[in-house]
Amino acid sequence: MKKNIIGITVAVIALSAAIFIARPDSSVNTASLPVNNMMGTLIVSGEKNYSFGSISMARGVVKRQFKIKNDSDKAVIIRKMYTSCMCTTATLMKGSEQFGPFSMPGHGFVPTINQIMGSGEEAVVEVVFDPAAHGPAGVGRIERAIILETDSGKPLELLFNATVTP
Repeated sequence: MKKNIIGITVAVIALSAAIFIARPDSSVNTASLPVNNMMGTLIVSGEKNYSFGSISMARGVVKRQFKIKNDSDKAVIIRKMYTSCMCTTATLMKGSEQFGPFSMPGHGFVPTINQIMGSGEEAVVEVVFDPAAHGPAGVGRIERAIILETDSGKPLELLFNATVTP
């Protein structure tokens, strides 16, 4: 009985710590912004779907930068960013600020970014893919996505593919 109480207490403390660590970033308060100035549109400047071609697990991670731009006359809020697989991380770089790296939901929390991009403003999403993350089972063709959720309701997807060799 005493061991059960101690176990439950430890579990409650661990859960409380996880919730505290995973709390959303509230450094940007979007509630005070006028709603009619939001709902802009993000586009990709350049390729939206990139091919790494053939890459080797032995050579390690590969990186790609996607340039994004608010192509509208209204601001857009990037709410969240995440990837389709744990082997991929993404970092949002806006000016001198960096947000991330972010990964797949379910393999850690997906915090709210709440970054405002004004009309015509540009940013970079740096993607890092680890071809060795899945071990020998990861050999062959892969396709991955990076999803940016915005206040417009339509997510922006950045895509890449590769053929992984040992």
